[in-house]
Formats: sequence, C-alpha cells, structure tokens
Amino acid sequence: MSESTGTRVENPHGPLHTGSGDLYVTVGAQLQDPDRPTFRRLADDHLVRLRGVLVPPAGMGAARHKLADTGTVILDGPAGSGRTSVARVLLREHDQETGVFHELLPDDEDELSLSNPALVGTGDRLLLDLSAATTAQWAAARTDLSALRKAVHEQHAHLVVVMPYGHPLDPDLQHYRIKIDPPDGLQVLRRHLRVHGVPYEPDPTVTAFLAESRPMREIADFADLVRRAREVAGTDEGFAQWCATARKARDDRRAEIATRVAELREGPQRALLVTVAMLHGAHADVIHQAAHLLLRTLKAPPDEHPLLECKDLAERLAEISAGAGPDGHVHFTELDYDAAVRAHFWDHMPDLRQPLGTWVTRSVEASGPYVTRELRNGLVARLAEQYLRTGRGEGLAFLAENWSTTPASRSRLEAAVHALTCGLDDPAQGRNFRQWIYQWCAHRQLKGEFAQVLVQVCADVIAASHPDQALFRLYHLARRERDTTRALQALVDLVATSSRLRRRLLDRLARSPLSPAELRIFLPVCAPEPLSAPYDNGHALIEENGARESLTSGWRAVLKGLPRAVWHPYAERWLHTATGAGHHGDLLLGLLVGAADRCDDQRGTAFAALYASARAAERTAPHGAAQAAATTDRLLQRISAAQGLGRPAAPPSPSSSGGTTP
Repeated sequence: MSESTGTRVENPHGPLHTGSGDLYVTVGAQLQDPDRPTFRRLADDHLVRLRGVLVPPAGMGAARHKLADTGTVILDGPAGSGRTSVARVLLREHDQETGVFHELLPDDEDELSLSNPALVGTGDRLLLDLSAATTAQWAAARTDLSALRKAVHEQHAHLVVVMPYGHPLDPDLQHYRIKIDPPDGLQVLRRHLRVHGVPYEPDPTVTAFLAESRPMREIADFADLVRRAREVAGTDEGFAQWCATARKARDDRRAEIATRVAELREGPQRALLVTVAMLHGAHADVIHQAAHLLLRTLKAPPDEHPLLECKDLAERLAEISAGAGPDGHVHFTELDYDAAVRAHFWDHMPDLRQPLGTWVTRSVEASGPYVTRELRNGLVARLAEQYLRTGRGEGLAFLAENWSTTPASRSRLEAAVHALTCGLDDPAQGRNFRQWIYQWCAHRQLKGEFAQVLVQVCADVIAASHPDQALFRLYHLARRERDTTRALQALVDLVATSSRLRRRLLDRLARSPLSPAELRIFLPVCAPEPLSAPYDNGHALIEENGARESLTSGWRAVLKGLPRAVWHPYAERWLHTATGAGHHGDLLLGLLVGAADRCDDQRGTAFAALYASARAAERTAPHGAAQAAATTDRLLQRISAAQGLGRPAAPPSPSSSGGTTP
C-alpha cells in the first residue's frame, strides 16, 4: 500500500499486488505538503473562527464558571439557541498543553462506553452532543454520565454535555445543568456582518426577516447571503439592495428554474447552464473548456457550423442569465441561482448523475492559468452537495475510491480527499462515512493510491474531532502497508499528542497477535521519552501497571521474533534515555529485562542480546561513556537477578547474534 499524510501527488504508479492477504503497492503518487497544518491546528482554527462570530447567549457566563469550577457542565436549551457552538467555544477556552479535543460518539461501533475510564486522558476536552438524541439514547447516556464525570475529574479534563431539550436529568446531575437561551437575533446578524466586513444599516428587510424566531445557523446563512450580494452588486447599490437580494435568494425557486430549463432546448445551452452552476465564479476560459468537455462526456454531436458563424461566449452566457465580469469570471445575474440550477438537474435528470461524476473527474485534471486547487475543491464540493443532499452518500464514497485508482494524478487524489471530507462533515451521513472508512482501512483491498488518501483523511479530518477513531483506522493502515511508512508516521504523530491515545494503542498492540507488522508499529510507538515524561502530577506512563504490561508483552515479542539489527536502534534509545532518567530509567531497564525473562527457551539469548546492545550503546551515548557504562552495569545487575545469580556473571560476548548467556 502507499500512504501519505500530505496534500500533493507526484509521479503516480499502479498497484503490484492482487489476490488475498496484505496489499503490496509501489510508492507512487504522494499526497505531500510540508506546510500542511496538523489536525490539531485545523481543529483549533475552526474553533477560533467560531469564537469570533459567537454572540454570548444568556447562560453562557454561568456555564463558563461551572465548567471552570467543576470540570463539567450540562447545557440545556431549545434548538437553534447556539448551545452546541457555546459548548465548542467553552472547551476551546480550556485548551491546555496536554490532551486533545474529542467529540464522544457513544452510538458508534468502535467507540468505548461512556463509563470506560480509558475514554478520558489528562487535559482532554470532551464534547458529548446529545442535542438530537432520542429518549432511549438519552436514557442510556444518563446512566453513564456520573462515571464519565468522575473520570473527567480525576484526569483534570473538561466535559461539556449538550442534552436534548425538554428531557429529564437525574437529580445528582442537576447541579451541572445550565440553561442556554438564544441571544438577540439582530446582535447575531450584526456580529456576522462585521466579521464579513459588511457595515450594518437599519433596514425593513432585516426587520421582517428577524420578526420571527430564527435559529442561529439561519441568521448566519442570511448574513453570508448579504455578503455575497454585496460582492456582485453594482456600485450604485447599498445595504438595502444587498438585503433585498439576499431575501430573494432564500425563496423557493424550483418552479422558476424548471420553466427556465424548459425554455433552453438545445444541448449546448443546457451544458453551459450546468457548467456555470457547477463552476460558478470560474474564469470564462475555464467555463468554455468545461462546457465543451461536458458535451464530449455526454457524447453530444459536434457543432458543424463554421467557427465565425457560432455564437460567442458572451451571447451564450446571456441566454442563460449569466455573464462575465471585468475580471473575466462568470456569475449568474441572480444570487444563489447556481444552487437552484444544480438541484434541478440532479433531481429531474437522474440519468445525468453518472456522467456528471465522470465529467468532474476529467475536469479536476484540467490545467491552465485559471485552474486552481480552490476551484477544483469547489467543483468537488458542489458535486458532493448533491450526493449528500439526496441521501446518496455511498455513491460519493464510491466515487472517491474510484478517483484514487490507477492512474491517479495529484488532482484526482486531492479531489478524493475533499469528497470524503465533505461526507465526514455532513451531519446526517458523517457516521456512515466513518464506518466505510473503517472497513476500507481494516478489511478491504485498496487499489491504486487510495490508501494514502485514507491516511490523510484519518490524520487531518477524523483526528480533529474523533482522535480515537483516527487512531484505530491509522493502526490498520500501518499494519497493512508495505514499502512506505506514511500511515505509521501519521499514527506516531497522533499518539504524540496524548498519553491516553498512546496507552490505548499500546493496549491494542498487546492484545494483537504481535506479528512482524504489529511489531513494526510497536517499536516507534514505545519511544522512551514520552513513556517516562510526567504527564499528570508527576506520573508517567511507564509507572502504570497496564502500560508496563503492554510494553513488556511488546518487547518480549520483539526479542523473540525480530533480528537484533532491527530492534537495536530502539533499545539503544531506551538505554540512552534510562541513563539520565533516574527512577524512570530504572523502570525502563527493568521492563527490558522483564521482557527478556519471559522469552521462555530463548531467555538466555535475549539477555545476551540486551547486554550486547547496551555495550554497543555506550559508543553513541549522549551523556558520555562513563554514565553509559554505569547504565550497562545496572542492566547487568538486573539480568543477574533475573537469572537468580548472587552476583553479576561474566559479561557475554557482544556478538551480532546476541552472544552467549551471561
């Protein structure tokens, strides 16, 4: 398999493996971008933007104090009050150097129970959004909330629960409940307009729009329509005209669009209409080429008129109520007309859906001075919108997989990543996409370059809010990959953000068959520095019984199953860390010796190999040869004790194969 954690693709190659078992693929197209932001930065950037537009609703101050004092707050309030946004912003305010943001999903198959303490790590910020939960789901969650709150308190974490409005709450949890009431709608609108850089003026259209109670999302959408109306308005138009245009864009335009399409009987007219709708805002050159590509995709007969007798693009655009601006970019004359056109053709010409996917595939591979990554992403997002709007998420997932097969250009792989991202972000179908991605990562044969697409989606999208799910999907990808370490590196990067995630992965590895593929994951994951570094009140993972047992099982399998040349660099790192780690260093040495002691009939060979590695590590010790030699002596004392010797035996010969038993 071929995986990556970046965003660019170069020099694609096809798969070399067919049949059952692990997939072996040459390292081909690579999604690489050294400046790509980490998943944590992506999540934090989103929360910073959310905080910038949030108008604090009534109750947010009390919720802030409750969360700071107790580590837990339960938000109650009507739909559209902004309670979920409040939850995310409150957790953002408690960001710490340790821990990760984690949106709990109790109904997902691969999520831990809410009562399992392994769900909570030190400094984690946990969101349990049950605002749309059924009565049965809420009842099930309530039984585990006390245990979850206890784990949150013990781990110095923070938990925000959004409960379903109007549902009961147990008496012992009432202390944590805070009612959230929606803020003033006009304040919300003005805040969004200010963020968009649009000056507000009193206007009857705004008054009429806010006359009825509106959800916060609807107000935000209206503000965005006003922004977009200003961008396409004439210089003589002002705030009142922008608002009137925004209001009209919210109307149901299905009958209007159906009538307009019926008037456009010619194939080239409709092809141009679809193209402008799908590439709205693109340069006229892009529109012209893409419209011809759509006609070729649909196998339409060519226009046989002499070139100079054909209509020019300006005339053809005018026929569909569109035009190019001074900068050459094409827009419909009415706001949001493009969205209505897309919905009409998708809903009323179902035979167009498959060719439309083929056309998008070819379009994202187009090149030219006006073809940008942003334009490609916008095209993919508009196609994904139709799949998701009509409940056809599986079709979008299949399309993303197909885009990643051979030959897979950089543009097609980026399109696949963006399509899956759209599916994961969809509130109604995000869970299905996470499950499909799990099946791909764990069980399916992955063709072409699809594996590296999954690596990026797991590392950059799923990990941003569901790090545990990303952890196990990356684990399966790393376990199966060959000739590359991109999934493994993404996995190592992820566990570096959280001791809890590292603990979960070590536990998963210890319960696995510990095949060479799993040991290939174990060695970099068991880096001694994070294991011996204090993460909570001076405690380190190496001090935990469960973690030590997992590490011992892993090292035992390493010493029994891998050549010393493979594991020596990792043992050397342990020995170097043990030299200056005091008590934690003793634990590191004791764990290595304990693992060798469990090697049954190979324990003597394992002891000798460890000692040989210690002697070899003295030559590269960062603390100096004398301290390294002292570490070797400490290791030898533990080996002698494990063998039941009263005093250290003569050192074994540090041969490359492990030497003789000391």
